[in-house]
Amino acid sequence: MAYKQVGYQYDTSPRKLKPEYEPKQNPYSKKKKSTALKTKPKEKAKVKRNLKPHVKQIMYILVGFVILFAISYRNSLITESFDKKEELKKELSVLQKENAQTEISIQSSLNLANVQKSAQEMLGMQKIEEAQKVYINLPKKDYVEAAGEQVDLAQQKRWYEKIVDGIMDIIK
Repeated sequence: MAYKQVGYQYDTSPRKLKPEYEPKQNPYSKKKKSTALKTKPKEKAKVKRNLKPHVKQIMYILVGFVILFAISYRNSLITESFDKKEELKKELSVLQKENAQTEISIQSSLNLANVQKSAQEMLGMQKIEEAQKVYINLPKKDYVEAAGEQVDLAQQKRWYEKIVDGIMDIIK
């Protein structure tokens, strides 16, 4: 390398000389990974500081989406159970109508003429004749006997009840 001297240098620090040729980098070439990994700690700290607010924002957005998803899922479950409840109500009303109709048909078939007709046709029953009737005379005497023993309530009292009764007798 040829150095040009422009004149006398008065201070003690030598001046830096530029090389005559500086290689130009191709702006379209890809950077090597080794140079990207060899960043200084200060630059890494700056990159991390720049990423922190973005990470927080992304986390807040994700938490918001999770909360909204949980709310929408809960609402879908509520809607599903409400639809099921309404379907069961409709089924209940249909069954109640059927029960009412069956009850009416049973009450209409329980009149005396229908019972007599079904007894004669299905069971082969006939009306009772006068010869089959038997009358019994019962005396009007009471068949219940009084108990021979009388229960003495004074004997069944406990000792403290006897004391209380004695005090009450004295007070009267």
